[in-house]
Amino acid sequence: MSFLDWFLSKSRMKKTRPKDLPHLRETPSFQEDEIFSSLAGKRGTSLFLGRFSLNQVAAILKKKNFFKDARKRKLWPLGFDLDSSEYPLQRFRIFYREKKPENMIVDLKIKEGGYLPKEKMALDFPKSECNFLILEWLTLQNPLLDFSGEKSPLPGQNHPGLSLGKKVADIFIHLARITHKDGLLAYPAYFHNALLFSRYFYFLNPEKAGEVQAIRRSLPDVPFKQLAWIVHLNCLRDSKGKEYEWKAEEEVYPLNKELKSYFDSKKYREMVKKSQEHLNFRIDWECYKKKMNGMNGVRA
Repeated sequence: MSFLDWFLSKSRMKKTRPKDLPHLRETPSFQEDEIFSSLAGKRGTSLFLGRFSLNQVAAILKKKNFFKDARKRKLWPLGFDLDSSEYPLQRFRIFYREKKPENMIVDLKIKEGGYLPKEKMALDFPKSECNFLILEWLTLQNPLLDFSGEKSPLPGQNHPGLSLGKKVADIFIHLARITHKDGLLAYPAYFHNALLFSRYFYFLNPEKAGEVQAIRRSLPDVPFKQLAWIVHLNCLRDSKGKEYEWKAEEEVYPLNKELKSYFDSKKYREMVKKSQEHLNFRIDWECYKKKMNGMNGVRA
C-alpha cells in the first residue's frame, strides 16, 4: 500500500571488508559524519536531492534520532548506498552491517518535482503547478526479526517494521520544509499503506478518499491486517459483485496555505462524502480462504 517513510553513502575511510566491520556497541567509536562518505552515483548528482552535503545529511539524521533508534534495535553499524543512475529519481538504502539485500533496513525512492492534478479532481486546487518532495517507494523493516509465533506479515513485508513511521514522516516533512516544497506526495502501493498514510496524508482525488473510507466503513469489524490481505488477494466485492482491485493514487501532506485550504474546503469534504454514499463492499470469504490456504505460513 504499506504510512513512514528516511539518507546516505560510502565511508570516507578506506573501503571496509566484512571482517573489518566493528562489533556492535552502545556508543560507536566514530563520529556520525564519518559514517557517510561520497554519495557516488553512476550518473547525475552525487548529493542527496542534488544539494545536501554529507555533514548536512548526518546532521538531519542525528537531529531526528535515527542513529539512536538504530542502536536501540541493535542495528549497528550501518551501511549506506545511494543510486543516482535515474536522477532526479534517487534510490537510497540503509543496511545493517553489510550491503546485502537480506540486511536492508530502509529502501527509499525519492525525487523532487512539479505536479498538476487532472482536471476532474482539481476542484478548487491551486491553479499553478505545485512543487513536491515525491516518495515513489518506501520500505522500513528490521532484518534481525522474522515473522513467527503470533506475528504475521502484511502484504509486501519480508520482515517486521521498525515502528518508526511517525519519526520517519517527521524527517520527510523537515526535508520538504527546508527545501521550500509545497508538500509531500506519496504513492501508496498497497491498500493498507493508504490507510496508514491517511493519518497524515490526503488523497488529491476526493473520490479516491471516499472509496478508501467506504471500504473501512463497510467492514468495521474486520481486523486491519486481515482486511489488507483481503484487498491484496482481490477478494473484495462491490455492491454489484464486481471484484475490487486496488489502484494507487497520489496522497499529499500539504505544507502551503493553498493546499491546506483545498483539503479543508467544503467542496472537497462534500465530494468525499458523496463518493462514499453509493459505495458498499463485502468479502468473498470463499475466495479469501482458498487463496490464503495456498500461501505457505501466512496468517491473517
